[in-house]
Amino acid sequence: MTQQQHDWQQGRGEMTGAKALWATLASHGVGTVFGYPGGAIMPVYDALTFYPEVRHVLTRHEQGAIHAAEGWAKATGEIGVCMATSGPGATNLVTGLADAMMDSVPLLAITGNVARHLMGTDAFQEADITGITMPITKHNYVVREVADLPGVIAEAIRIARSGRPGPVLVDIPKDVQLAAFSGEIPTPHARPEVPAPAPEALDAARELLRGAKRPVMMVGGGALDAAAEITALAHAWNIPVSTTLMGLGAFPASDPLWLGMPGMHGSVAANRAISGADVLLAVGLRFDDRVTGRVNGFAPDAKVIHIELDAAEIGKIVRTHVPVRGDAKVAADALARGAAPLSHPEWDAQIAEWKARTETPAHWGAGYAVKAVCERLDSQDILSSDVGQHQMIAAQQARFERPRRWINSGGLGTMGFGFPAAIGAGMAEPGVRSVVIAGDGGFQMTAQELATLKMYDIRNVKICIVNNSFLGMVRQWQELFHEKRYSEVWLGDSNPDFLKLADAYDVPAYRASSAEELPAAIDAWLSDPKSALLEVVVPHEHGVFPMVPAGAALNEMIETEPPRAAPPESVQPPAQPAAPGTPAMNAAALQARTPQEARA
Repeated sequence: MTQQQHDWQQGRGEMTGAKALWATLASHGVGTVFGYPGGAIMPVYDALTFYPEVRHVLTRHEQGAIHAAEGWAKATGEIGVCMATSGPGATNLVTGLADAMMDSVPLLAITGNVARHLMGTDAFQEADITGITMPITKHNYVVREVADLPGVIAEAIRIARSGRPGPVLVDIPKDVQLAAFSGEIPTPHARPEVPAPAPEALDAARELLRGAKRPVMMVGGGALDAAAEITALAHAWNIPVSTTLMGLGAFPASDPLWLGMPGMHGSVAANRAISGADVLLAVGLRFDDRVTGRVNGFAPDAKVIHIELDAAEIGKIVRTHVPVRGDAKVAADALARGAAPLSHPEWDAQIAEWKARTETPAHWGAGYAVKAVCERLDSQDILSSDVGQHQMIAAQQARFERPRRWINSGGLGTMGFGFPAAIGAGMAEPGVRSVVIAGDGGFQMTAQELATLKMYDIRNVKICIVNNSFLGMVRQWQELFHEKRYSEVWLGDSNPDFLKLADAYDVPAYRASSAEELPAAIDAWLSDPKSALLEVVVPHEHGVFPMVPAGAALNEMIETEPPRAAPPESVQPPAQPAAPGTPAMNAAALQARTPQEARA
């Protein structure tokens, strides 16, 4: 039976390109698509009505759709799918595509475009989206013949998921969507086998490890699906482990061998250990500049073993002495065989001393508040973050025991990512809490997705806004390196009342403005049966430390926040004029208002 005959039997009428698209997605196990319709993709949305087996989630902005698809993919390891119309709809996906490319997220973006005869004429809402996105996608397509459409979609899904994952964009002209289709719908491709590590490379790695006196393992986001093998490898050789921002959860934080996160805001133990290592075993990471600091000062005495699937990353940034190309799961399992646990008591003692330098935030501020939230999370909870100080604090303070519980924008550092990503992750796993920690700046970039919570009655998303009335990370750099010239980072007088904003979308909201108020506010927020928002109002000026300044090596980090000449609240930003008839709203006024007053 042809697909056309099958669809006639299902009451779907004549088979078109648009229907073939949905049939192909359904046949490949895609059950949820995030998107926003428009003129050039209208035939696809019309055909959607015939395919109830695929759930479409209408976000309030295309950027919200693609970040939600990223959250889905990061939480599950499976492909996330989003769609948009031509022109501005398609270009609104660009940031998410770049984000997914940097973080190796399996993603399929489907866009409509003007009819084929109008392409290249600057028609209404036309954009060369494949040309625009060529540098930020793993591959992209323009489907010019309806007969090719199902095969292109199937191939795009295969490419997005195979090897080093990444985003693929498929652009479909409107007349191709409307054209009659009479072919077959392809079945899913089998995932290609990953290359096995060369035996001689594994032998060389074992030989190097056997002579190590100060070994360290670094684990990145490319090893998330190899968590069990990574843990077994570390124990087989007795190697301390540091997990990067993208690799958090690939090794359990409760394990005595865990050093914490390395890099610009990494732990003292991780950064000092990497700097002093004589053998560095790196698995599934690309040595991003935020991880290495100054490259010529990175692990200066270490012989580097680099296990990586993408050959282009081996030796690209850091000199590699033993390259091991292959899948992290396969390579880690193979390298653990024939291991003999290393004995290095002096190194263990030194690491213990570095670990003891970890400071617990003792005073009210962002660090105190984020730590308190993280301590209340269960191991199965998903924690997403936006980008900024709160992101680094959450990465420092949260303790992940399993992979794919930590979702953030790493390589691109996209503000506005956190909230829609938490929605996508929450919809992918409705049985667990999906918690997002955001700043007052980044949250406002995609705050309209509160409507998505309401529309789909999503009940497991918990939003924590850390409100310091500043673009905090930029402010920190201006304080440290620009003599406190706070240029265009003050938000306080124009921030909305976040409780009233949540109330407008029927989202319960709570506020804490002090350490004394925080426990009860967290209790109410987490126990609310619906998705809920918690605003934590903290002092304006605070930093996130340790910190490796730009251009410094990891062992040149600032371990603790420098002492201030005056209390944090003593230096106020310049007053901002209020709009006519609008009362000025500063942070002090926010702190003085109770949730009941805010709702009045």
